Amino acid sequence: MAPPTVPEGAARDRVRAFITDGGYHPGDRLPAERELVTRLGMTRNTLRKALETLEREGAIWRHVGKGTFVSAIGSGAPVASVIDLARQVSPLHMMRARIALEPAIAREAAINASDAGIARIAEARDKAVAAESWDVYEAWDVSLHRLIAESTGNALLLALFDQLNQVRRAVAWDTVVRASDRPAPSHTSFAEHDRIVQAIRSRNATEAHAAMRAHLGSVSARLFGDH
Repeated sequence: MAPPTVPEGAARDRVRAFITDGGYHPGDRLPAERELVTRLGMTRNTLRKALETLEREGAIWRHVGKGTFVSAIGSGAPVASVIDLARQVSPLHMMRARIALEPAIAREAAINASDAGIARIAEARDKAVAAESWDVYEAWDVSLHRLIAESTGNALLLALFDQLNQVRRAVAWDTVVRASDRPAPSHTSFAEHDRIVQAIRSRNATEAHAAMRAHLGSVSARLFGDH
């Protein structure tokens, strides 16, 4: 049985509500169209028109071969700027930008994070350790870093993080070859995350900055041999 006809405006609002109610953050990838059609109860043609409208409004952006990603909902930010930036940024440049910004974010989190915020950061750290696949690990890894930015209580720092993360998702990374189905217990990021979480929990701003810088430097070294 074919899905009922949904007016364009209602379809757009249904997709927007799906993004909001699903807890999607800027930079998160939405499910594939075939899944959205089923979950939202509309035809693929109607869904595509709704996505086109949301893309024009700056709520989402799409990258051929990668999928549909959440932008800053309701911000009116030009989607083209993300794509244009991604075309000018190499994966190495992206890592250097993260190393420049995220240690400062971790320092601010150590100063300003609430106890509840720290608990959420620690939970994301634990979920990453328990991940049964690399995709799940990477989703919790992104969540951990965003929760740290959120815990600063600084809307501008969070917006900068989200913008950086949107561009990171759009950058054309080379295929990473995985030697296993999931991270090994000895995966170096686990201990690095522990150090970051402990520094934030201890309200040690200097150590949080150093721990985040060491972590991102380690990731960069593994990916690019960059020290």
